[in-house]
Amino acid sequence: QVQLVESGGGLVQPGGSLRLSCTASGFTFGNYAMSWYRQAPGKERELVAAISPTSSKITYVDSVKGRFTISRDNVKNTVLLQMNSLKPEDTAVYYCNRPFPSAWGQGTQVTVSS
Repeated sequence: QVQLVESGGGLVQPGGSLRLSCTASGFTFGNYAMSWYRQAPGKERELVAAISPTSSKITYVDSVKGRFTISRDNVKNTVLLQMNSLKPEDTAVYYCNRPFPSAWGQGTQVTVSS
């Protein structure tokens, strides 16, 4: 069955960096666009970044442009989210997502605090 497993979350100070990883299984990873979402307490889940199957098209929400980088490795079946210059407002549960057909990981907590 389809599985998306995130890792790499944790506690980091403002200005720090984290790298999230999502390992996919149960489908032909290289055929599908992938994305990262996040959900902060009391807020709706929002799309953070998306990447096309061949990495030719990448999009970011405005609030993370210039700080976050999404990438993928179609051999290792992984999608990464490199997060730099982290801010307290980046605190959220981050989810790996396959948009179509929809599939979600279990989420990984990112907390940015001093």
